[in-house]
Amino acid sequence: MLQSMTGYGVAHRDTDTYSATVEIKSLNSKSLDLTLRLPRFLQDRELEIRNLVTRSLVRGKVNLNFDFTRARATNSQTGIVNQAALTAAYQELVELSSRIGVSVDVLASIAKALPGSMRLPAEGVSLPEQEEETAWDELLPLLQEALDRTNEFRRTEGQTLTTEILGYLDSIRIQLAEIERHDPNRVEQVRERLRAHLADLASSEQFNHSRFEQELIYYIEKLDIAEEKVRLVSHLHYFTETVYLPEPTGKKLAFISQEMGREINTIGSKANDSIVQHLVVGMKEELEKIKEQINNIL
Repeated sequence: MLQSMTGYGVAHRDTDTYSATVEIKSLNSKSLDLTLRLPRFLQDRELEIRNLVTRSLVRGKVNLNFDFTRARATNSQTGIVNQAALTAAYQELVELSSRIGVSVDVLASIAKALPGSMRLPAEGVSLPEQEEETAWDELLPLLQEALDRTNEFRRTEGQTLTTEILGYLDSIRIQLAEIERHDPNRVEQVRERLRAHLADLASSEQFNHSRFEQELIYYIEKLDIAEEKVRLVSHLHYFTETVYLPEPTGKKLAFISQEMGREINTIGSKANDSIVQHLVVGMKEELEKIKEQINNIL
């Protein structure tokens, strides 16, 4: 079944010592374009994280945000006041107070009571070396959970894309069947035109019967669309089979759609019939819709 490259997944964990959130967003891309935002203590594991994301998501423009906040220590635990942090927090409250017209005391009370209102950005958080390994062992399942949810989102989106694409494919089949039904009439019309030309040429004194037969055979072969119809049916069948393969098939479907386009174009150019050309235009429209959706398929 098809998977979309559009996806979203988030996983959150709260403990007595930290709060962690992994958020992943993905869009379509020709290859994997990964942007990471990690806490400082995970910078050394960037390659490991990239490899994990690559194996799981394969392709797409992916933004991964790893938000990590440590619980603030109390005075009884440390006995030390972080003057720089306290000064920076006070300055922020003063600026916010002047901007919205609320006193610093009120803002401080709100900030104290509101979870998550005062915290360090993810990149600024660091851990003692002895705690990093333990933290990573706990956070790795959180990352995997976010990846799993992103892939589940992709599968759900892929089901919608599958329904749309197969609908466009059925429309091409219907119009190809119309061409098949109309083809005997087209051939008869061509035959009548040839008979009329033959009658005119036969009355000419300069008529070359041998040369005429050669050109007639060439003309008939040029108008024959039987092979193109057979190949297009084969491509439609192969496309449908490929849709249901378990592995990522976006690039393969793009190649098949290109081959379908060649056959449709050839049918239009060889048919020399207004009804067939009208149906060919309809098939091209459906094929363009398929190509547009394939751009977002994994």
